[in-house]
Amino acid sequence: MSEQDKIRENVSKAYARAVESPTPSPGDSGAPVQKGVAVKSAGYHDEELESLPRDAVENSFGCGNPLAFSDVAEGDVVVDLGSGAGIDVLLAAKKVGPTGRAIGIDMTDEMIARARANIAASGVTNAEIRKGTVEDLPVDDDSVDWVISNCVINLSPEKTKVYAEIARVLKPGGRMIVTDIVASDLPSWVLNDKALHASCLAGAIDEETYLDGLRKAGLEEVEVRERVVYDQALLEPFIASELPGGTQSACCPEESTGGASSGIKNIADAAKSLVGKVSSVKIFARKPR
Repeated sequence: MSEQDKIRENVSKAYARAVESPTPSPGDSGAPVQKGVAVKSAGYHDEELESLPRDAVENSFGCGNPLAFSDVAEGDVVVDLGSGAGIDVLLAAKKVGPTGRAIGIDMTDEMIARARANIAASGVTNAEIRKGTVEDLPVDDDSVDWVISNCVINLSPEKTKVYAEIARVLKPGGRMIVTDIVASDLPSWVLNDKALHASCLAGAIDEETYLDGLRKAGLEEVEVRERVVYDQALLEPFIASELPGGTQSACCPEESTGGASSGIKNIADAAKSLVGKVSSVKIFARKPR
């Protein structure tokens, strides 16, 4: 198995564990952060969440709402990369209406089963989930109006392939809007820590490299439309979520590397060293006509 395949396997196992772990009740002593609780601070509105199956919301591990303020319209075909339990697929299906289509792509069987169950529970008939990786999408060339994704591309060990796949499946003039984590000037304790390898933190690249990768794939009008630079209050739970047995954050489930041990001793000090270096961004791009 290649190193890239090992990373994908570890990520898939981590999300399988996360989606099948019980959701703790608020107030439980020592319990992890309630799954899905962060979606309300990630650009989702109460009325949106109330219209969805509870499971889709509770098992959301994203860092933003890629559909917020987007121009997704009735009749569009939308593909969600790393669709998880289906929160964004369901919201996209409602936006595009009965003449459109929302397609989720995920590599984790447990997530696919949850998403399909949530689609059935919602009564939505214009959404589907396909098994595949973001580096090799089971989607036809030039067939999609929008590609969306919620904190998934940073997990890929082969981001160049992801960018190329986005360009391949978009129709001429089709658009991409993704939320993701970017990071710059990461200290060696992040880059060399096995417990953070391939996680939302150690797997993140800097913003300009991310944008340049999309341009090299042939996309244009590439730009960051929103940016939240993480301060210490955001970084502490974020770092804790990456550690074995840590709390779950909006982006990644606990044990994201399959149980590797971390050398981090003090989360507060670790967070201080990363202030201003980690951001959640919303990135737009368009395929030339």
